[in-house]
This record gives sequence, structure tokens and C-alpha cells, in this order.
Amino acid sequence: MYIIHRADIIEYVLGGKYMRIIDDLNNGWLFKKNTEVTDKLVIDESWDMIDVPHTYNGFDGQDGGNDYYKGKAVYVKKLIRPLVSPESDFILNFEGVNSIARIYIDDEFVQEHRGGYSRFRVNITRFFEKKDAIILAVEVDNANHSDVYPQMADFTFYGGIYRNVSLISVPKTRFDIEYYAGSGVAVTSKIDGEDAIIDITAYVKDPLESDMVMVEVRDGSSYEDIGSVVAPAKKITKLSLKIDNAHLWNGIKDPFLYKLSVKLVRHNEVLDNVEVNHGIREFYVDPDKGFFLNGKSVPLRGVSRHQDRLGKGNALIELDHFDDFDLITDVGANSVRLAHYQQDDYFYELCDRYGLIVWAEIPFISRMNRDPKAHENAMDQMKELIYQNYNHSSILFWGISNEITIAGDIPGLTDNLRELDELVKSIDKTRLTTMAQVSMLPMDSEHNQITDILAYNLYFGWYGGKYTDNEVWFDKFRAMHPNRAVGLSEYGCEGIISWHSNTPACKDYTEEYQAEYHEHMAKLLDERPEIWGSYVWNMFDFGCDMRDEGGVQGRNNKGLVTIDRKIKKDSFYVYKAYWSDEQFVHIASKRFAIRSDEKINIKIYSNMEKVKLFVNGEYLGEKEGRKVFVFENVCLDMGVNYIKAVGISEDEEIADRTTFIREEKPFVGYVRPVDEEEEDGVKNWFDDLDTESLDIKKLEFNPEYFSIKDTVEDVVRNDEAGDMLVLIVNQFGAMKIKKSMLGIMGGMLVEEMSSFFSPDKADSEKVFALLNRKLQEIKK
Repeated sequence: MYIIHRADIIEYVLGGKYMRIIDDLNNGWLFKKNTEVTDKLVIDESWDMIDVPHTYNGFDGQDGGNDYYKGKAVYVKKLIRPLVSPESDFILNFEGVNSIARIYIDDEFVQEHRGGYSRFRVNITRFFEKKDAIILAVEVDNANHSDVYPQMADFTFYGGIYRNVSLISVPKTRFDIEYYAGSGVAVTSKIDGEDAIIDITAYVKDPLESDMVMVEVRDGSSYEDIGSVVAPAKKITKLSLKIDNAHLWNGIKDPFLYKLSVKLVRHNEVLDNVEVNHGIREFYVDPDKGFFLNGKSVPLRGVSRHQDRLGKGNALIELDHFDDFDLITDVGANSVRLAHYQQDDYFYELCDRYGLIVWAEIPFISRMNRDPKAHENAMDQMKELIYQNYNHSSILFWGISNEITIAGDIPGLTDNLRELDELVKSIDKTRLTTMAQVSMLPMDSEHNQITDILAYNLYFGWYGGKYTDNEVWFDKFRAMHPNRAVGLSEYGCEGIISWHSNTPACKDYTEEYQAEYHEHMAKLLDERPEIWGSYVWNMFDFGCDMRDEGGVQGRNNKGLVTIDRKIKKDSFYVYKAYWSDEQFVHIASKRFAIRSDEKINIKIYSNMEKVKLFVNGEYLGEKEGRKVFVFENVCLDMGVNYIKAVGISEDEEIADRTTFIREEKPFVGYVRPVDEEEEDGVKNWFDDLDTESLDIKKLEFNPEYFSIKDTVEDVVRNDEAGDMLVLIVNQFGAMKIKKSMLGIMGGMLVEEMSSFFSPDKADSEKVFALLNRKLQEIKK
């Protein structure tokens, strides 16, 4: 079955032999894990029949233990030459293969792609010159390699061909779709008073002198013709068209798009055609006033998104992406940070169409590798991100890194960051560069002067400190950098819907504490438009196989929605109350259904003007408020109590209902078991230690014992050494962590963990001297 671009259907049906044809290759693959392509592939009954998108880590990448399969697998498929012109070229299109892909045709190596989140294309024309059928083999490898990012991160690196695969048939003369797998067409615009100028650059492969590039512009809503422009086709063809009374793209308020059809024409035939949806907009960020879109203040308030699901890993279909998008718009977000890598093109398309403003980024995350080829890989991934997504009008920010100093400010890192920033600006001068800093990075770091704007990942109230420390931090940063625009790139805390408490506290993992935390953060951000953008970490719980948090293994549970997308946590409704225009009322703590107290507080989230409360049919009163309504000391009868909350506005009443059951004793199932790491009396045994007596110049390194020269992975693998490392990090570090979190450090040396400790070098050296001394007491 052929998939033909919608705009090409008429020409193809009428006999246009040169049109671009896209053939879906998703179905009917043979698959085998823990193997590789050899001189001659042997297919036997041990191979599985699968369809793509596919990952081989859908289950073991989410079940905990940090033991999911990282290695090679092979996918094989027979390809039949499409029934198109004999003058056609044939290009394989892979939307995403993680993380290294080696392409073979009939046992011959053809091409390699290093990087797991971007599109790549492979020209296989020569293999169809004498054959109508060929065998395609794709060797996939998701093991760690020193030259491929990400090196380490707090999420599972699912392996496989996890996005769509297709075969593109195109004429010899065409838009250049092989250059970093872009579209071959770049569209920009600039506003001129009430009008706008749309600029189109077409990159044409092997044009003849008589070939033409023709651009037709239509209204994206009515499909009414707006205008057209034609120019002789050259390798680089530039065209411009003026739009009178331009209709601007205004984010979620009015995401109006113009539809451009860019055609490559020879005589009376269209050789190639690229469709581009384009939104005309302008924007800037003011250090004092925040983000502005088309001249109006629009504080960006949104979420971050990882691309995995329960049992499916990252092998998502379009419906999965749409469901995610629908949930993000349901909460009322106007922006999304697509972290920490390039995501599916369809998701960017949805953001264009419905107005979500996007922060897009590459997986230059946590640690810079000293391998020079690693920097080349980061640069290549940045080029792919920009060239492949240049025409997505929703993207306003290119992110060059995330928490890249977790492993310390490694020599050469600053230069690499500057080169990435310069690269972005050399390709795209229409957008802003940004980066997400780890919370421990000193405010006066030169890294904060590299990109156009910046943001910090702050976890006060979870990994350390109180959630009220957030406003203190922002006040201090603004005082130090009055001319630098700063955002909040990550913030959040874990919430597990099994755990509940009347007295929620940090690190108890209850749904109530997560909601309380986000109540504070939502209010803080609502009052501070100068914070140009903020992104909840995360919209969804996601897979991280090394984690063991709150009684749940293999996941990060900071999502507003569960990993299966089935349950919206109470914190979801906190943000819906602040961000959404859709009226609603939601009674909190419904899952905290069994109570033992005679009197409880009932909390309700709503964006309506007033809320009434009824208990067992009795009217208990009405409250006016803003977003969070609390009815205190509500009496419960023994047994079943029927609760109803009614939200009231000028033109509507909306009700929500739940049931609380009062019993004599507290329900023990709501209380999370406390593990050994959290027992009192173990975290502060260094309090009276005299670090002044440590000789930081004479450290011992007996190879039979652990030391700071060992990798974090090796240290954590030993229970005693791992416990020692966690104790010292929690005693002297800026963050409070669990041992399972150290799994993201992987092959990083313990001595490279300087960012976890005091920014003062002398203090840091004393801590490492202490740590080394204690590790040297533990035999390997």
C-alpha cells in the first residue's frame, strides 16, 4: 500500500510519474535480540515476527534493578521495488532508532547513524538497479558508547526501531531531503506593520535551467488562496511573498497557520512537493517582564514530557502521542518542554496546530564525555534537531544542554557549550538559545552567560530545603543578574497514589504532599510573570530502570499523570485550576478514602468563583476563593460519608462527588514502609568529625579497596561502599538522594561528583578526602 502526501494525490492518480511516493515499512519485520549482523544472516525459528514501532526494553526498562538489556539486536525485512518510474531514487527513512543503527542491504554494510532520537535517511537506489527485491537488515545497539549522547541520564534508554520506517521514492531532481534528513525547504517570516513577509528557501538537488520552484500560500482555515510566487530552480532558491493584514499565530489563543505548498516543476509536471504549515509570530524575553508573544505578555506555564508509556517503552503510535498532547492541553499548559531529546515529528506538528510553545533540545545531558568524537556527536544531533524541525513554528527555543555539570565543570565543557550556542545561531537566527542548569551550579558561573536566556532545575522541597526556598532563590538570582532572563526548567516532587497522610511532609511520597508542593509552586509562578517559562517535571511518570523510590521500582513518579495515562493525580487539578479556562471542580484526596479522624479538612480545586460543600446531604457552607478551597474541621459519621462539592460561576454550576469511610483505626495500607536508608540516626554521624585534620594532599589509593578513583557504578554495586557514598552525599551535599539515584552516574568516577558538594574548592577537597578515607576501609 502506498502512502501519498495529501497534496500529491490528484497528480499521482492522473499519472504524474515523478511524484514523491512514501511507502510504509512498519509491518512484517523479523527480530532477534542479543545478536548482530554477520557476513551471512541466518534466519531460523528463533526470530520473532514483529511490527514497528518496537522496543526490546518495553518491560525490563521499567521494572527496576538497573539491569535492562543494553546491547545489540537485529531487524530484518524484505523490500520490494515500488512500481514507480525507473528514473526514481529510493531513500529509506527512519524516524528514530536508539541509539546506534547500522544499515545493511543483502548483507552489505551501507550506512551508520549514531544518535537515538533524530531522523536519518539512507539512499539505497543502487540496490534496486538490478533487483526487484532486496533484504534490509538493521543492527541496533543501545549500549553506552563514549562518542554518543546521552552518556548518562535519569531515564531509560530504550533500544529498538521505535518510530516509523518508510521508503521514499523520488525523482533524481528533487528537494534535498538527504541533508541532515530535513525537508529541503526552510520557511521564515517577519512582521511588517499589519503585513508580513514570508521567506522561502528551497534546496534543490540537480536542477535543470528550465526547472522552477513555485510556492502557493493558502489560508490554513478556509484554504482560500492567498498568493503565489515562482522563481527559477537553483541549488539554493530563495523566494518571498508579502501577506497583507497578516493573521498571526498566537499560541493556544489562536494558533492560525498558513499552508504553503512548495512545488518543484519541470515543464508541465510537478517533480516534488513539500507542504509546510507556517505560523507568523514574533517574540522576545524581557528580564523584568518575562516572555512576550506578538507584543503581549504571555508567561509560559507548562510541563515537560518524556515519550514512554507503561509496557510500551518509547515505541509509541500516533494515537499515543495525541493522547499525551490532549492531556497536556487539558491541564491548561501553554508551553511544553520536550525533554531531553528530539521527539516525534507528529508531536511538534500537534504543537504547531494547537498552539503549544515548544522548548526543543538535544540529549547533551548530565555529563560531558572527554572523547572528542562525543562533541562532534552533540553538534551533529543539534544540526539534525534544527534542520529537521526548522519549519515547526511552535518551536521558539533551542536547548543546548541539561544539567550538564552534574559530573562537574569538566575542562573543555565551557568551550563545547559556546560552540553549540554558536552553531545554533549560525543555522537559525530566528529563535532563542537556552539551557537548563543543575540547581547546584553557582549563580555566578560563566555558563549562565552563554545562551540568550537560561533556566534552572530547582527541587527545593524535595531533594533538599523547603519549597518556600524557591522564591528566595529567584530573588537572589535577580539581584545578582538583573539583566538576565531566567526560567524554571524543572521542578517537582514524587507522588504515589497509594500513599496518603493528614500531615503530608517532604519525602513521604504521598499524593497529598505532591499536591501541597504544587499548590505553592503554582501560586508562586502565577505571581511572577518575570519567570519567562516554567515546566513541571513531569507531565507523566516515566521509566527509569535504576530507580527505587517510594516503594515503586523502575520509575520516576513525579508526573501529574501516571505512566499508563489512566489516572490524573490531585496535583494535575492544581494546575488546571490555575491554567485552564475550562470550568471544573475537583475534590482532592479521593483515594484517601478510609479515615479514622472525626473531623477532617476537605480540599477542593476549582477555577470557579465559589464552591459549596455538602456532606451526607447536609449543606455545610460556601467559600469564595482562588483555585484552592479548604473546608476545615468537617465532621464525619462512622461508616460511609457522601461528599459533594458544587462549583459556581455566573452561568454554570458543576458538581463533583466522592465517598469517605470513617473507621475506628487508621488504614495501614496508606502508610509507606520506610526503608533502611531513611531510618533516623544514620545521616548525621559525621557532625562531630574534624575535617580540618584531613590531609588532602596525601590521599591513599590501595587498589584492593574502594576509593574516589572508582566509578560510581562499582561503588554502588557494593552495599557497604554504596551506603557510605550516599551518607556523605546527603551529609555534605546540596541534594538529599537515595542510593538508587546514583545509578544515573554509571561510569562516572566518584571524584567527578564535585557538583554535588560545596562550590568552594577547599571544602569540596575536604569532603573527597573524607570520602576516600572511608572508602579505603572497605575491601572490594
